[in-house]
Amino acid sequence: MKAKILELLRRNGDYVSGQELCKILNVSRTAVWKSIRSLENEGYHIEAVRNKGYRLIEDAGEVSAKETPDIYSAHEIKSRLEDISGVRDVLFFDTIDSTNSECARRAEAGEEGGLLVVSEDQTLGRGRRGRTWQSPHGVNVYFSLMIRPDISPGCAPMLTLLMALAVCMGMEKIHDGAVRKAPGRKGSRRHTPDSPLIKWPNDIVISGRKCCGMLTEMSSEEDYIRHVVIGVGINVRHQDFAPDIRDTAISLDDAWDMKVKRSILIAGIMNEFGPLYEEFKKECNLGFVRALYLDRLVNAGRKVKVLSPSGDYEAVARGINESGELLVETEDGNIHKINSGEVSVRGVYGYV
Repeated sequence: MKAKILELLRRNGDYVSGQELCKILNVSRTAVWKSIRSLENEGYHIEAVRNKGYRLIEDAGEVSAKETPDIYSAHEIKSRLEDISGVRDVLFFDTIDSTNSECARRAEAGEEGGLLVVSEDQTLGRGRRGRTWQSPHGVNVYFSLMIRPDISPGCAPMLTLLMALAVCMGMEKIHDGAVRKAPGRKGSRRHTPDSPLIKWPNDIVISGRKCCGMLTEMSSEEDYIRHVVIGVGINVRHQDFAPDIRDTAISLDDAWDMKVKRSILIAGIMNEFGPLYEEFKKECNLGFVRALYLDRLVNAGRKVKVLSPSGDYEAVARGINESGELLVETEDGNIHKINSGEVSVRGVYGYV
């Protein structure tokens, strides 16, 4: 109920009468009042005026110079999700072993797709290729989305690239306020040094340093998918990174010199992912986002080092194909298709 009350107050932007809230929610005035009081205890600023109703105040200038609260909860995230997000439910944990693992457990127990699991920390967070993902409490974003797509198992790896694009676009809207379009090119934007960019296939970087990673896991039979879980970890608050990643990691707050609100970040990402996912399911390829992806590919047109079991080599990144493979051009002019499950790609002189 609290998520719905927040959504209604935000959508209206002015006073909403208690009677109207009761009618929409099909509950008593007492139930509405108790939810309002609970929200106030969490830090929301809600003004109540007789014969007018309730109004949510989120402008710091209206709150006696207090900073608008950064509230991180299931109902705060839900209240900011749009119908297009495709998220059916949000579960929020203070601590958990892994949001990916929790999604998988619930999927195996019969939970419907569209489940978003969020946690303040993870005790067993993990990344690609069995790496550990540092998951300290209260400073970052850790969430996983469980879906049950009616697509072939071979299409599932493309979902990682789709989520990477959604994360990048969600971050853009927080940083820039809106995606700026360059003249003559649909979906392109003018990048600044602190713009979020994609390092194929599953990292987001700012100023050449990683702020986000993704891990996609699938349960399937030979010809159909039981479920897919896409996990996302984002460095948000200032923190002391471990020595092995200190030179290559960065947090959003430090990169942008601002305090990013985590609930808004998650909801913004899912509001971007939902429409992309719906379009993807129609064709099961990434042709419709190739231009958007190329515009945000940090290595586009630059030399990269391809780390392959058959031998490392250097090439120039040229974008992705419809299957999400990275296209690289070697000195002889040949174009090679790089599969994320087989090789890694690094910058010639470092991480990017």
